[in-house]
Amino acid sequence: MTAPDRHRFADADRGAVYRAIHQRRDVRHFRTDPVDDALVYRVLAAAHRAPSVGFMQPWTFTVIRSPQTRARVHGLYLRERQAAACFYDEPRRGEFLALKLEGILEAPVNICVTCDPTRGGTHVLGRNSQPETDVYSTCCAVQNLWLAARAEGLGVGWVSILKTGELREMLGIPPHVIPVAYLCLGWPEQLRTRPMLEEAGWRERLSMTGVVRLERWDGGPEAGSAAAAAVAAAEAEIAGFEAAPEPR
Repeated sequence: MTAPDRHRFADADRGAVYRAIHQRRDVRHFRTDPVDDALVYRVLAAAHRAPSVGFMQPWTFTVIRSPQTRARVHGLYLRERQAAACFYDEPRRGEFLALKLEGILEAPVNICVTCDPTRGGTHVLGRNSQPETDVYSTCCAVQNLWLAARAEGLGVGWVSILKTGELREMLGIPPHVIPVAYLCLGWPEQLRTRPMLEEAGWRERLSMTGVVRLERWDGGPEAGSAAAAAVAAAEAEIAGFEAAPEPR
């Protein structure tokens, strides 16, 4: 009888996977050093291996290096940032405007990740009940890209303060295709030990006990239970990966 964990990675390989996950950061400060095509396409190849419902692979990756195009996108961001500030009262508004939330001009590569809901035809296996799984699948590709970039020492920043319609028009994206993520890719000035918004006091990371349910929505791990102890142990292990020094 074969062992149930026979497909498990070796300890060092598992550690590398978890380290990439737990040390991934949303990067806003980039060096201007170039990123060669081979590295960009290797990261995109990892993104293209993402899971997708019905194997529809709805994603497309538009690689943007042109300073002129990046400057135009940056202009869209600045305008939308001012509009977004109106949703906050002081002092929160000032705190929002003080945050650096993009690296469009500094990062030598920008990537617009889009979702084509028509790819795979009218009826995609597994998608009829949940049509939005095309966008969810595209987000899996974004995560793959992000983790592969982290493993390569690259930084990624997701810029969400952009109007979808304006971005579609600027980049010549067909009307039926959905811009999902506008990413900045490059060599980071530094990689923070904690998420930038957490360091800035904007929000704190939620405890796992607040996001794990057992069997039903109202079935959280009870204090003192074996499940609660397992959750606490997992959080402690995660903290170890986040604090682990990078191998040299």
